[in-house]
Amino acid sequence: MLDIKPLVLSLALCAYPGLVLAQQTPAGATQSVRTVTLAVKGMFCGLCSPTVKKALSKVPGVIDTKVDFETQTALVTFDPGKTDIAALTKATTNAGFPSVAKQ
Repeated sequence: MLDIKPLVLSLALCAYPGLVLAQQTPAGATQSVRTVTLAVKGMFCGLCSPTVKKALSKVPGVIDTKVDFETQTALVTFDPGKTDIAALTKATTNAGFPSVAKQ
């Protein structure tokens, strides 16, 4: 079945730019989430970003990832009760892209 919720939300935001939507906590996640920016090495083309995003998305506890090839960074939102920064950097390293948390 096709999930149309993202499409509906996108259309609502286009039609009403001032609309503020409450972010829901994903099922199974605790109320406490953390966001970290990783400096990712070795991304030399636009095809690298999806590989890094996929590797991070597979880590249990990761809620959202945004990978930027141009800045060589990954912004990762995760549940600290389920994973930690070491697991995130290990995932990118195992995918061929070593990373470290930016201060």
